[in-house]
Amino acid sequence: MSSPATKICGISTADALDAAIRARADFAGLVFFEKSPRFVGSARAADLAARSQGRIGRVGLFVDADDATIAQAVDAGRLEALQLHGSETPGRAAQLRARFGIPVWKALAVTGEADVARARTYAGAADMILFDAKTPKGTLPGGMGLSFDWRLVAGWRGPLAWGLAGGLNPENVAEAVRLTQAPLVDTSSGVETAPGVKDPDLIAAFCRAARNA
Repeated sequence: MSSPATKICGISTADALDAAIRARADFAGLVFFEKSPRFVGSARAADLAARSQGRIGRVGLFVDADDATIAQAVDAGRLEALQLHGSETPGRAAQLRARFGIPVWKALAVTGEADVARARTYAGAADMILFDAKTPKGTLPGGMGLSFDWRLVAGWRGPLAWGLAGGLNPENVAEAVRLTQAPLVDTSSGVETAPGVKDPDLIAAFCRAARNA
């Protein structure tokens, strides 16, 4: 197996972006969900897009956002993919994919086999599934440092590309890759010293561990 692609989600500062680029991460995630401590507005997204152009892929994270919100973010952040982190249906994913003409990633919270099986319903509607941990009711839908039983997705073979998220950090990502053979790994709180505060050394360690798994 080749090394997995790496995504550092919740990038909100130039320093964090530069650290992800230095670490040779494949994607930077920009969060367009106002309740998140990692939220970026249009102005900051535009600055980060200009700084990162041609150096790293930009993925915008949304939670049940309307078309106008997404359109503004796509334009400001020059987004190359949309990551849907709410209750978006396959129909909604397909609608956004058709409207914006860029790949759609759908995050699915996993607690059991039924959640993994649900990924197949997004075939033809989304381009990638991100298997993530389920967060407690009333909390943020991601970025909580929680993980799930990786054995549920070990070696998953489905009708669309997939990645692994939820509680990944420099200490456990190599084990996660070896167990699941995930083609992409995604971290946010796992490379932070506080909510929304990215640590350049942790970003470097995460990407290095993922590549060497």
